[in-house]
Amino acid sequence: MGTWIVAGVIGLVYGVAGTIGQAAMWGAVPLGLVIAVIGAGALLLAVRNLTDDRWAALACGLGAMLATLVFSGRGPGGSIVVPAPADGQLSTGIVWTIAVPLLAAVIVGWPSHATRAAEPAEETTN
Repeated sequence: MGTWIVAGVIGLVYGVAGTIGQAAMWGAVPLGLVIAVIGAGALLLAVRNLTDDRWAALACGLGAMLATLVFSGRGPGGSIVVPAPADGQLSTGIVWTIAVPLLAAVIVGWPSHATRAAEPAEETTN
């Protein structure tokens, strides 16, 4: 249970960082979005592999999704962390909001790497 809580908090922290950083552009390249998506995938994969627990990876993904949804809306003072793009431009905020649950679903749902015990081969006599 403690692992799930820690994974959820780590997901929350990365979700906040990714939500804020995803809007960074390098010329026409959405560099912040690329780094945020790669980082989220790496974080979820690391949690899944290091803990060998789907539930810890799910807690991390849910934490990131929760942070993304909370910080994507309008704040109590009217401030907006993820502004809407101009007409015809790529909405990195929407891509980020969709990418996090997709990454979590794929990484949590991926089959386990548990190794099977080698079964003895049957001997055939002719």
